[in-house]
Formats: sequence, C-alpha cells, structure tokens
Amino acid sequence: MTIELEKHYNKFCEDKRLTRRHGQVEYITSMKYIHEYLENYENAKILDVGAGTGRYSVELANEGYDVTAVELVKHNLGVLKSKGSTVKAYQGTALDLSRFQENTFDMTLVFGPMYHLYTFEDKVKALQEAKRVTKLGGVILVAYCMNEYSVITYGFKENNIRASIENGKLSDDFHVISEPEDLYDYVRLDDINKIVEEAGLKRIKIIAADGPANYMRPTLNAMDEETYKLFIKYHLSTCERPDLLGASAHTVDILRKE
Repeated sequence: MTIELEKHYNKFCEDKRLTRRHGQVEYITSMKYIHEYLENYENAKILDVGAGTGRYSVELANEGYDVTAVELVKHNLGVLKSKGSTVKAYQGTALDLSRFQENTFDMTLVFGPMYHLYTFEDKVKALQEAKRVTKLGGVILVAYCMNEYSVITYGFKENNIRASIENGKLSDDFHVISEPEDLYDYVRLDDINKIVEEAGLKRIKIIAADGPANYMRPTLNAMDEETYKLFIKYHLSTCERPDLLGASAHTVDILRKE
C-alpha cells in the first residue's frame, strides 16, 4: 500500500490540485473553518496528520502558529520541508502517532489519511489516535472522499459503471467497494457517523468542503474573477446544508474531544 501511494504521489501534485479553481474552493472553505475554531486559542499548537506537501501546515505556520506535520510519503515530506517554514515535519502514519504524548495539540487536522484507509477499523484507529494527542476540548477536523461523487463521475460520467458492477467494485446499493490497490476509499454520511460514534467524539458540524465544485471544473475555469468570487460566496453560504453534504466530493467533519 505504501509503495502504491508513493508511486501515486510521486506523479500527483496536491499543491497544484488545491490551487486550481475547484481545489481552491476546498482550500478556502477548509481554512475558513480552521480559522473559525482557532479563534478560541492563543498560541495554538496544531498537528497536521497526512500533511501532504504542506498546503495547510505551511500556511498556518506562516501565520504564526506552532505546527507539527506527519506525512507517510517521502516525496511529499521532501516537498514540505523544502518550503523553508517553521513546520516540524516527520514521516509517519495516522495509525500510529506514538511519538506524541496525549493531550498535546489544540487542533488536529486529518485531511488525507481517511482517503487511503479501507477498513472501518483502521479509520476508527486513525481517529482515536488523533483524539488521543488532542487536548481535552480541542478540535479535530477530518476530511473524507464521498461515495456519490465517485459513482456519478467515474461510474456514469466516465462510463465505467457497468464494468465497476461486473468487477465487484460496487455493492447492490451503489456503495464503492475499495481495495488497497484502488488507492482511494469513498464513504457516505452513515459511514462517517459510525466512525465518529465508535471513536467517542462529539460532532460540532460537518461541511461540504467543495460542494458542486468538482462537478463544475470547466465551468469554474471559464468564469471571470468576479463571478468566481460570487460562486465562493454561494458555496460558503450553502456548505453546511444537510441536503447537499452527501453529493460533495469532499466533506470535513469538525469534532471536539470532550
């Protein structure tokens, strides 16, 4: 699994994804909520688990926060370290944060790991590790890739739906069945709810990080700047709506350790 992830991220640039217009929607939205909950802390200590190339951790460090990053993929870690920030960066996995003591961080970001963990048990373990190292009353933000986005785009839009069914990649109710070689796993809100319940965390809110943006890539790219700003305003005004959450490409679950 690690080898396959290494190969994937050696070719795939997360920085570029989050700076393209559809990715900016996700980044702007996530940062809005990060800042909203950081307002409650002075000199906040932040842990970024699955930090990638440091799109979030480096920016937060540049804003003056005390940021620590953990990243599994060596290539990504090298890019992060090359940015010359104050981020303390380590190679490691979301399933084992034993280098950190309990109740160390005010905020923990888990923005990449759930994409690549395939079992319920591993997802719960990652969340429990994030919970352990987060201070009592601290906030944990967890990102997921959503099931319906995958079915609609890869399945129907790209015409892989019949092959996916024949290959056993979809259940009878169209839930994606992922294996490690697939690299990404996809969930529904019911799945997320079960993970949170098992980990013993309290939800503050859950948001659609990018809403319809990923479905609209050519449209967003063709927008003039003023129209794009209006789209961002629209998205931020609707991203907490329960009726829109499941169709988003990504969600961010905002949790509190009590």
